[in-house]
Amino acid sequence: MTAPAVDPITAEVVSRHLLSIAEEMGATLIRTSFSPNIKERADCSTALFDSRGRVIAQAQRVPVHLGSMIGAVDAIRSRFPLEDIQPGDMFVANDPYSGGGSHLPDINVIAPVFRNGEIVAYVANIAHHADVGGMVAGSEAAVCRSIFQEGLRIPPVRIMRGNKVLKDVLDIILLNSRTPDERVGDLNAQFASNHTGIRGVEALFARYGDTTDAAIDAYLEFTRRRFETAIRGVAPGTYHAEDFLDGEAEGERARIALKVTIGDGRMILDFEGSAPQLTWARNIPNQALIATVYTVAKSLLDPDVPANAGYFDAIEILAPKGSVVQPQAPAPVGCRSISCGVLGDAIAAALSQAMPEKAIAGSGPHHLAVFAGPDPRSGEYFVNYETIAGGMGARAYRDGMDAVRVHASGAANLPIEALEHAYPLRLERYALRDGSGGYGQFRGGTGVVRDYRALADGITVSLSSERQHVPALGLAGGGDGERGRFVLDPGTDEERVLKSAEADIALARNHVLSIRTPGSGAYGTLQKRDPDLLERDVREGRIPESLARPRAASAAE
Repeated sequence: MTAPAVDPITAEVVSRHLLSIAEEMGATLIRTSFSPNIKERADCSTALFDSRGRVIAQAQRVPVHLGSMIGAVDAIRSRFPLEDIQPGDMFVANDPYSGGGSHLPDINVIAPVFRNGEIVAYVANIAHHADVGGMVAGSEAAVCRSIFQEGLRIPPVRIMRGNKVLKDVLDIILLNSRTPDERVGDLNAQFASNHTGIRGVEALFARYGDTTDAAIDAYLEFTRRRFETAIRGVAPGTYHAEDFLDGEAEGERARIALKVTIGDGRMILDFEGSAPQLTWARNIPNQALIATVYTVAKSLLDPDVPANAGYFDAIEILAPKGSVVQPQAPAPVGCRSISCGVLGDAIAAALSQAMPEKAIAGSGPHHLAVFAGPDPRSGEYFVNYETIAGGMGARAYRDGMDAVRVHASGAANLPIEALEHAYPLRLERYALRDGSGGYGQFRGGTGVVRDYRALADGITVSLSSERQHVPALGLAGGGDGERGRFVLDPGTDEERVLKSAEADIALARNHVLSIRTPGSGAYGTLQKRDPDLLERDVREGRIPESLARPRAASAAE
């Protein structure tokens, strides 16, 4: 049968309707969730897929989640025969090696949408659960040496049948979490999000009928052509870049090598030469790799291209198995999001050579802290999972952004009021980390200082990071960003600098942990900076006056 012709206006209307459904799903998930990590930090994402499993709309939240949802939908479609899937079914998965996930705390919940007895779409959401078991509270720590230490692994399994939750599956998930009340509340929010999506997609198909599928195909084709045009606007050639994760021991490095070949409307990213997979949980599984590549390429080549599968086929990714960017089971992968900040810098560095007018310096990825212990106010055990933003690299035409999650990362810093209401912690200081951005014609974005005081006995904290040994590099003569740091009891006789990754550190009552996230690299030399901007930098404490004075004297001459 010939597909019905679709005019551009209808295709645009349908695509915007799909995006609004994804956004409504996200709003439902956040507003009905239970844990601060989702309801306050919005560490979650939502998306729609067509009947073939292609992404057709993704809400603008956490880009790295895209890979997980793609993988989970593909895993479900390959594992379950279509005739075995019924209206009212929902599926759950999180495992990077069998369920399409990218790390275990991110639980995917996927549901089919039916029309006339056939699947016409899938709705999916992903939520970062603050604890899914494992050796460390929070289920994410760079010190884990195997995925079996990271928490409960869930292959694609049915968790709802005929709109009824399968209690035995739910009970397995809850039993493996240190905070089961939060888990059941957040899972119910995920179910509600998918119900919202199902209703929206059903209404869309009821309105446009068979034209809906044709409109989706037309919009994906439009996206493909637009992105291929963007690639053709880049100088063809081969571009090389590298960056480094922390390695097997404190101070060691693990190389991410990249060769990008551009030509004829296509990009090939080859990671041959990257370090072997690590025994630490800094590895980047396949779904996180593809999500980061898609996100950074889109951001630099055409930020306004629709976030759907239409542009994926223009990008080919080659990654050697058993490397840090394609680990094999049972390699741990919990801290893949922090590592993806460094991966994003490598991709951006290669593309910056091809597009110097859009160049971006190295960035400072977030740091992770997981506080856990008994809360004397409630008598319950708590787990506070937090990621604290770093700084975005300077561009060839503007300063870097302060206190943001970089590249494919996302989610907000937890507001002070929400933190202190939910947990026995007090935030003593929350500020930009002055001077952490590199100095240059366009300065690097600064990181954050966030100091926590423990208000109860028995609290522990686990820490993970990147950019504590390898700084974010400047470009075109710009200065490097300041490296990150964890400091226990700063400014006291007991002050101690901690390692870049540690687990279950005792944080005694009234002791303070200071988290200082890395700044980003600058672009261009400081001598080229606008004098008015330099004066403002000094006034705002972003640069020492001793550095600005020689620059001002040189300008006067």
